[in-house]
Amino acid sequence: MNLDCYDTLVFDCDGVIFDSNKVRAQAFYNAALPYGEEHARALGAYHILHGGVSRYVKFEAFLRDMVGVPVTEQEMQDLLLQFTTEVRIGLMQCELASGLEALRKSTAQANWMVVSGADQEELRVIFAQRRIDQWFNAGIYGSPSNKDAILERELGSGNLGKRAIFFGDSLYDHQAAIRAGLDFVFVSKWTDFEGWQQYCTAHNVTVIEGLDELFQ
Repeated sequence: MNLDCYDTLVFDCDGVIFDSNKVRAQAFYNAALPYGEEHARALGAYHILHGGVSRYVKFEAFLRDMVGVPVTEQEMQDLLLQFTTEVRIGLMQCELASGLEALRKSTAQANWMVVSGADQEELRVIFAQRRIDQWFNAGIYGSPSNKDAILERELGSGNLGKRAIFFGDSLYDHQAAIRAGLDFVFVSKWTDFEGWQQYCTAHNVTVIEGLDELFQ
């Protein structure tokens, strides 16, 4: 794949840069477990179905629609603390996409940006601690803003060039990229999007297994 024509490469985080989808899925389940196994399984299923959506939206839906209790600040803080503690440990230990540094060197002409459903400040800390933050010179962005809002904002500011391509592993990633007018590539190796093969075929989406394919 020739990336020379792009001025910006946009990456989702979980399942694209890190093998962290399982980390987040388990963290959602564990955070919800005090409400019972049935509710924890329900949140786990909701999380998979709504890949790329922020934890804030998921926990609000969990309390309001699954457990049926008021969404209070205390309830949200308890869930977020449990979830965040577990995720930070997992993100420091999980596998980094093979060939990412080589890809950065081979696309020196392009800006790199992260657009994720994960918490923005958490991502910036993790990327810095794992010493890869400097590769993403156009910024590392996440919730509480959603991906549509981030892409619209960065396009409007000129930080995200119009000749851009998005590498993602979820339905939402593809939809957000199309709405923003970006090209899109589906990264399949670590995705938890059930039915991705049929979806990508039906929508004529370019698929790669991993980012290391981009410079072979």
